[in-house]
Amino acid sequence: MDLSPSVIWLLIGVIFCLIEFVVPTAFVSSMMGISALIVAAIAGLLPLGLQVALWAVLSVVLVLASRRLVRTRASRNLDATEAETLTEIPASKTGRVLFEGNSWAARCDDPGVTIAAHQKVYIVARQGTTLIVMPQNVLRS
Repeated sequence: MDLSPSVIWLLIGVIFCLIEFVVPTAFVSSMMGISALIVAAIAGLLPLGLQVALWAVLSVVLVLASRRLVRTRASRNLDATEAETLTEIPASKTGRVLFEGNSWAARCDDPGVTIAAHQKVYIVARQGTTLIVMPQNVLRS
């Protein structure tokens, strides 16, 4: 089966966009996917080397443009909201929490604390698509 460059770029674009649904990357994967979809639309008009160069340039431009859509500073909540850890959140690392029916990347506000899976946590801030949490037992003490 011989796939045309347009079909290959279309598949690459769809894969990158789907990755964004599974692993939130602050729009990077989706922008690379959108760039691949644009290249797929004009792949028949350009040689392969120019297609790759156009994809790379479009990806960088779209990623930089999308950065304005993502807040980079933490937004502090006045009222902490509860969530539950889906995975362990190791000290100074990222894990996953269930919040409002969705899985979110999460990091503990205290870099020295590890939070076990299936624990109640309070969301104390948000940095982009990462929730900053504290274990329920620490805040109740």
